[in-house]
Amino acid sequence: MTKYRTKLLFALISLLIIGLIGLEILLGQLFKGYYLDTYNERLDKESNLLSLHIENNGGVNSFNQQNIIDLSNILNVRLAITDTKGKILFDSGETSPSNINGIREIINEVLKEKQQNKTKLVEREEYDLHYAWKPILQANENEGYLFIFTKTSELKQAYGQIWWILSTCLLMVFIIFIYLGYRITARYTKPIEAATNVAIELAKGNYRARIENDQLTETSMLSTSINVLAQNLQEMSKAQEIQQDRLSALIENMGAGLLLMDSRGFVNLINRGFIDIFHVNSTNYLNKLYYEVIEQEEICNIIADVFRTEQKIRKHLLLPLGIERRYFDVYGIPIIGINNVWKGVLLVFHDITEIKKLEVMRKDFVANVSHELKTPVTSIKGFSETLLDGAMNNQDTLEAFLSIINKESERMQSLIQDLLDFSRIEQQEFKLNIQDVDLCELINEVITMLTKKAESKEIHLELECQKEDLYIQGDHDRLKQVFINLISNAILYTPPGGYIKVSLFDHERTVKIHVKDSGVGIKQEEIPRIFERFYRVDRARSRDSGGTGLGLAIVKHLVEAHHGNISVKSTLGEGSEFIIELYKYMK
Repeated sequence: MTKYRTKLLFALISLLIIGLIGLEILLGQLFKGYYLDTYNERLDKESNLLSLHIENNGGVNSFNQQNIIDLSNILNVRLAITDTKGKILFDSGETSPSNINGIREIINEVLKEKQQNKTKLVEREEYDLHYAWKPILQANENEGYLFIFTKTSELKQAYGQIWWILSTCLLMVFIIFIYLGYRITARYTKPIEAATNVAIELAKGNYRARIENDQLTETSMLSTSINVLAQNLQEMSKAQEIQQDRLSALIENMGAGLLLMDSRGFVNLINRGFIDIFHVNSTNYLNKLYYEVIEQEEICNIIADVFRTEQKIRKHLLLPLGIERRYFDVYGIPIIGINNVWKGVLLVFHDITEIKKLEVMRKDFVANVSHELKTPVTSIKGFSETLLDGAMNNQDTLEAFLSIINKESERMQSLIQDLLDFSRIEQQEFKLNIQDVDLCELINEVITMLTKKAESKEIHLELECQKEDLYIQGDHDRLKQVFINLISNAILYTPPGGYIKVSLFDHERTVKIHVKDSGVGIKQEEIPRIFERFYRVDRARSRDSGGTGLGLAIVKHLVEAHHGNISVKSTLGEGSEFIIELYKYMK
């Protein structure tokens, strides 16, 4: 803005200089012309008076050189009298060759051309002369000519004084005008500068900027208007920020996943719910096409259907996420603006996994439990009836049947115990008995307990621990139950002659336990379901082996109760590896 003031002042100065120079030239020429006319009029009057004096005193013949010199001294001019032929009879001036030659040339020109002008200024390289002439008459006959010559230095000196006075006056006027122009431009540009600076701040988003204007000036209306505008923008900005905060809080904490795409299919928004559900990074999603970043084909199909039909779509999806499958109630909503302008698509994900699990649990619990109890109960009932019918009299048959009845009773007891354990774990009142636990020692105890069972199948059971004392905070009995279930499952699903390796790895804040076997392995599509209640990879095999289908579900709940994580790597026919990550210190 200072640039603007400088430009304005420079323009005013330029106009002022041009005007003053033009005024000076005009006034100079006027004064010069006026002075020259006055000077010529004086010479003309003097020549008339002298010629009249000469004529009244007897003409040219009555004068002598001394008379001419006296008159020249009185009038402070140079006088010359010639005859009718132009011959100089008397001359009161200097006798230098240049002046004499100049006078003679002028006299010859006057007599030759019979000039009408009685006064004339002659400026040449050799000489400068200002003269007036008058014929001298005697008895109405031309007796000669009178010439009056003056120095041009007087005119030049007069001209110089005129220009100096004009220049001095105009310079003073110029200085005064510069001062006044600076004051005026400062007065009228400062409010504009202040308004411009505030406008720039408003454009940057600083709505607290104001113009300080205490005086009532011509620009006060502009300042007031900008201040009112700034205040309105500030209030609107505050209202928008409040509204934006409310909307952001609602979107981020609504408990559902949101995915917003524009009309071209580029992802514009994902909320915290979506990130928590799918465990993704927002930077990998935003401003990218949805089918390039979304791995689930079912979700891409819903988005494509909304784009194609421009109608609301609602579907239930079952998606594998990590080691589990989750149910979602998905709403696909087209966003259409004013005048049917297509804005994009909004997807809302409601996680209904727990609801579905409860529904499935209600339906399957009785069926699973009754199915699991039906076999041992039927066996016990059948063999006991057979014994009562007389088979108990045969000692070998009696022992075999009683052994089967005992085995089925143990199976029923194991199932009931697992159901009770699982029920207690899922209760809200369930609490862990936190203490310092040496994991190496605990797993060593579990291996000692299960060594005989592994040896019966000729399975090599190995423990690898980086250091002997590896302590974490946890519930000793519950962690022991976790590893018993995992290693027992590994023994159960590993064919004879295989191996099971338990490895402990110490990290800075966590401990990882790897239980790897060379068993039958698990299909990739079944991995998300192995932690469900009563789910078996091989139902016939697990039932024959006495499995209840609750072991891994109990393991998962106990690991999560310790704020840990469990994951699975498996290849069908090559074996499986369960990885448990526990924190050294409970959060």
